[in-house]
Amino acid sequence: MTSLKEICRGLPLNPLPKNKGRRQGIPHAPVRTPNLTAQEKKLALRNALRYFPPEIQKKLALEFAEELRLYGHIYMYRFCPDIEMRAYPIGEYPCKTKSAAAIMLMIMNNLDPSVAQFPQELVTYGGNGQVFSNWAQFWLVMHYLSEMTEEQTLVMYSGHPLGLFPSHQRAPRLIITNGMVIPNYSSRDEYEKMFALGVTMYGQMTAGSYCYIGPQGIVHGTVLTVLNAGRRYLRAEELSGKVFVTSGLGGMSGAQAKAAVIAGCVGIIAEVDEAALLKRHKQGWLMEISNNLDHCIARLREARKNKIALSLGYHGNVVDLWERLVHELDTTGELLVDLGSDQTSCHNPFNGGYYPVQLGFEEGKQLLSSNPGKFRTLVQESLKRHVAAINKLADKGMFFWDYGNAFLLEAQRAGADVTKKGANKTEFRYPSYVQHIMGDIFSLGFGPFRWVCTSGDPQDLAATDSIAMSVLEDSIRQGVSTSVKQQYHDNIRWIREAGRHSLVVGSQARILYSDQKGRVSIAVAINRAISEGKIKAPVVLSRDHHDVSGTDSPFRETSNIYDGSAFCADMAVQNFVGDSFRGATWVALHNGGGVGWGEVINGGFGLVLDGSKEAEERAKMMLSWDVSNGVARRCWSGNAFAYETICQAMREDGTLRVTLPHKVVDENILEQAVKR
Repeated sequence: MTSLKEICRGLPLNPLPKNKGRRQGIPHAPVRTPNLTAQEKKLALRNALRYFPPEIQKKLALEFAEELRLYGHIYMYRFCPDIEMRAYPIGEYPCKTKSAAAIMLMIMNNLDPSVAQFPQELVTYGGNGQVFSNWAQFWLVMHYLSEMTEEQTLVMYSGHPLGLFPSHQRAPRLIITNGMVIPNYSSRDEYEKMFALGVTMYGQMTAGSYCYIGPQGIVHGTVLTVLNAGRRYLRAEELSGKVFVTSGLGGMSGAQAKAAVIAGCVGIIAEVDEAALLKRHKQGWLMEISNNLDHCIARLREARKNKIALSLGYHGNVVDLWERLVHELDTTGELLVDLGSDQTSCHNPFNGGYYPVQLGFEEGKQLLSSNPGKFRTLVQESLKRHVAAINKLADKGMFFWDYGNAFLLEAQRAGADVTKKGANKTEFRYPSYVQHIMGDIFSLGFGPFRWVCTSGDPQDLAATDSIAMSVLEDSIRQGVSTSVKQQYHDNIRWIREAGRHSLVVGSQARILYSDQKGRVSIAVAINRAISEGKIKAPVVLSRDHHDVSGTDSPFRETSNIYDGSAFCADMAVQNFVGDSFRGATWVALHNGGGVGWGEVINGGFGLVLDGSKEAEERAKMMLSWDVSNGVARRCWSGNAFAYETICQAMREDGTLRVTLPHKVVDENILEQAVKR
């Protein structure tokens, strides 16, 4: 078994580790079909062999060529380390700085088999969200981090460590960019080719920025989404007896079952991959599983009638489930579902993110490899059936929303009936959850703030939970608006539930949604607790890129921005740059995210709290910008919540000045101007 000290020595070349190939008994990424020419295959091999000295290139070239032929990418399985991949306590990493050790911890957590979707292919979630492009990069990055001082910065180009460069103590220790392809070449087909060549990488959101904390993050976001969907669509504060139907139990989508139970409703979640289904059941995130639709409908009726919170996993295609619900409606007149959505990896529909209903899972995988064109056709036919069933149920009163996975976008491209009459390019027959449910919450400054206790001690996590609840409760007592108060109460409830539901997978991490004031106050309180010895080791702050200001995504995060700027990526880039000189320990900027390659630009950060006064100042400055940047952008696009939030922030901070828009109050002015 390899040790952490050995991991930090650099690529193991003398002797070479034994090539064990793909491991049996764990999930693997779908085979890719980049359709490289002979010259491009040579280029892919040349790019991979650059990591190794000439004397071993002949041996490696043959096996790398075989990987490229069999899997469509060179993962370098020989160099997959023989170590228990997990987040070790920060003191065990052989580093010169705590910042570097914290980054190592976060990288290894992203590759922990209990966290990662396809750990041997370095995929954390979403079907293709890479941590690195190959295992050589992992070894080199760990070596660089072990050597790093507080006056150096490691620069990452789409998984490739460019090297350690001279820097200064207040600069980020790590700069990450993933997939920053020239816009005219940022297509899916180009991506498949460039990834196979080893020159770019899809970092998703928190995969390639080393900030994933397991499915807890999406559990929390889903809980808030379902609760607020109930308020908006059902006018209900309590969801007992209400039925939520969706699909996906893989990476992030695996959180839906647990979220349904915490929200108090009946959740029926379809999943085609039995391994993913069994994993969630074993983890206790999924209460029951069945491959029988008759049984699923019977359990749904029973739980609905008795108002029992239930998560039931259906092993099968979600299209079959939706069509069965239509059949029940047609034959009994009974609408059995109240809320519906989808969390398949539909941003990647033709490479294993969505499986067509016409084929079983294994058949689908075989066709994907042998005839990707036919697979694509079947996916598009399946999407049309999928939408047709949803439409019939929605016409009778079921409320459906797009969960930001590009489901409606891909359904539209497939020819499904999702058009909204008179709509702009970001609107469909059903709203994005940002447009109807979470957008105004973002405009208040609330988003997925999270932290990781690097000691690995659950007692430290419990201490941070207590601190966070205390901060939010104090804020309520001091007086906040009704909208903010409701969000604080939801998140206090969440923290209490999180402790009871065993949500930690991998690192000792927690997430909650908070606004600017809450995030800064929680960070300061945690930092002081570290200084006082109440928390034993540094704490890493981060967030999902899916946040107030981290992401420009016209079909998700910025889908409720209607001034014509939804397709502009200034905010995410400014967020990345602004965080870097306001104190972030590392920053990341990615092409691609939850809705797919070429559809979004997103940025993220990591910030290490070590109990020092400097860490407190960094947190105050960086977290304020990280939130107010996005609130100001939403204010300028005309959101009333954002306008009030940014005005309040300016009143509280005498140094903040934001350009405020004047409202055009008379539509006649516009009409007359256009007519002229």
